[in-house]
Amino acid sequence: MELRPGPEGLRSRLFHIIFESDTPAAKGFDIALIATILLGTAAILLDSVLAYHQRFGTLFDYVEWSLTVLFTLELALRIYCLERRSLYLKSFYGIVDMLAILPAWLVLVIPGSQGLVIIRLLRVLRIFRILRLMEFVGEAQLLLDAVKRSAHQILLFFLSILMVVTLFAALMYTIEPASAGFSSIPRSIYWAIVSMTTVGYGDIVPVTALGQAITVLLMLLGYSIIAVPTGVFSAQVIRSIRAERYSDEACPGCGHDHHEKRAYYCLLCGTWLDENSEDPRLAEDKDADTDEAPPATDT
Repeated sequence: MELRPGPEGLRSRLFHIIFESDTPAAKGFDIALIATILLGTAAILLDSVLAYHQRFGTLFDYVEWSLTVLFTLELALRIYCLERRSLYLKSFYGIVDMLAILPAWLVLVIPGSQGLVIIRLLRVLRIFRILRLMEFVGEAQLLLDAVKRSAHQILLFFLSILMVVTLFAALMYTIEPASAGFSSIPRSIYWAIVSMTTVGYGDIVPVTALGQAITVLLMLLGYSIIAVPTGVFSAQVIRSIRAERYSDEACPGCGHDHHEKRAYYCLLCGTWLDENSEDPRLAEDKDADTDEAPPATDT
């Protein structure tokens, strides 16, 4: 579809720059956005160091507010380019975009004297903008697909491990004295998780021979099952690689960029994906209107 001047032409040009990466302008926008995200993340990390905060706190504030304004304008442009804005705002990257700017604006309306802890939490939430970097890594979508595919198996594995840990914790709570640290079952669950993962902090240690034998059994069990989720995830990654038949063409309607290569319409909103041609549904509507028009009569 040929770009036209005026508002629609401007929206199309902005859409290609912001959501695509096949032109010099689009690549430049992506590089600038990556650099801005890294700069903002570095400012947040350094600002959390007391010495740097005391010395460069004002500079960090200037950087943060400048980036907040830029990210706000970027989000506004993204919303302006799309036809179905609500779908983008509900998507993963839409939520990340809002998390990147909302905390800074909320700090202005929350009284500092009454909610310092809340303000600190909101300021730390700004680091979520680093998740936007996943948008520029092609393999990130493959990993996300593998996580989605293996979610049920990993959840089942997690529940099974939780039951095993609870059983061992209850057993150790019965066997070991409270003076050794096994003062409650939740406390014993903490010990069981530390032992199964072979971390071994050493703050809770069994003192009886039977408890030590059970600990050895739990450690060996942890070694044998710790590779299970890795194997499940690896298998799903292989499946995702074999089933990689999706394109990164962004939808002009909602911005969704994960479609099958043979798809003509967006999976989420139904928008025609090929911007170089006209939606055949529109052509059919035009033909139908032409056929239904009454013939002209001579007067």
